[in-house]
Amino acid sequence: WEKMRGKCGHRLRATWLSGKTRPLEYRLAQLEALGRFLEEKKQDILEALDLDMRKPPFEAEFSEVLLCKNELNTTLNNLSHWMKDEQVDKNLATQLDTAFIRRDPYGVVLIIAPCNYPIYLLLVPLIGAIAAGNCVVVRPSEITKNSKRLAVEVLPRYLDKDCFAVVTAGKQETTRLLENKFDYIFFTGNPAMGRIVMTAAAKHLTPVMLELGGKNPCYVSDNCDVQNCGPAGGLGTLLQRGADLHRAQLHPVQHGDEGQAGARPA
Repeated sequence: WEKMRGKCGHRLRATWLSGKTRPLEYRLAQLEALGRFLEEKKQDILEALDLDMRKPPFEAEFSEVLLCKNELNTTLNNLSHWMKDEQVDKNLATQLDTAFIRRDPYGVVLIIAPCNYPIYLLLVPLIGAIAAGNCVVVRPSEITKNSKRLAVEVLPRYLDKDCFAVVTAGKQETTRLLENKFDYIFFTGNPAMGRIVMTAAAKHLTPVMLELGGKNPCYVSDNCDVQNCGPAGGLGTLLQRGADLHRAQLHPVQHGDEGQAGARPA
């Protein structure tokens, strides 16, 4: 594993320095290949999600496949515009300069995906990283084994192996992986692992994007319209078998006590 990690890192770093991932045409080709993966392997994805999470086909297709396709189509339709320099106003100190914003790639990016959306939260950050012109190391969740197998065995067939790599790692291996210098890290998971990621990133001054979950309180008063609030609260609660950030945390309150709704429950 250590040899594979080092070899993978050197290969991607060398490719990044060569400038291979920067041209628009290259980025579009890789994004289109990702679209073919979603189209051609849709049934395999649905079956993997069923085995991993007992996720119903409709929910799996919507939350893991269609949302990825929507992100991909939006990116393909706008990428050439996003890559153009944006002219900005000049102040007194920059009157003699040319002032513009240019969106440059970071370099070699690490994406650490969670188990609750094993396809969506792996591919959507990957779409953004490819669109931005980066080389990418992807680490799928070790918990959703069938989805991980797709990422390890099938996804690399569609992408340029000089620029993109998939590694498998548990918590200990991921900690060792983080000892390498990355230019950006996208992590979705729990706060405990998030602290490990941020500590490792700080050693290299690596920017990070941490999605660590959250709360979604839902206050239900005794004079509410149950016919409306019931389905609304239930949708987020049942989605992803409860492993979704939109899962409502119900806090019943009596009429007249709404002002205390923001107080922490005893």
